[in-house]
Amino acid sequence: MQATAYTYDAQTRSGSVLLDDGTPLEFDTAAFDAGGLRLLRPGQRVRIEVEGEGESRRIALVTLQTL
Repeated sequence: MQATAYTYDAQTRSGSVLLDDGTPLEFDTAAFDAGGLRLLRPGQRVRIEVEGEGESRRIALVTLQTL
């Protein structure tokens, strides 16, 4: 699934993305570290992997979108 980076805190390595429908979804340190990224800037397109449904939905991986 694709999204756009919305916020990122370099100290905690966590933040949020906006899904293509405008829905915000937060990611934690584990999801950021799983993607192997060192930095993320708001506005960057990212690829995310989501686990769960509804209220338990969470991002498991954040990485840069590549073609």
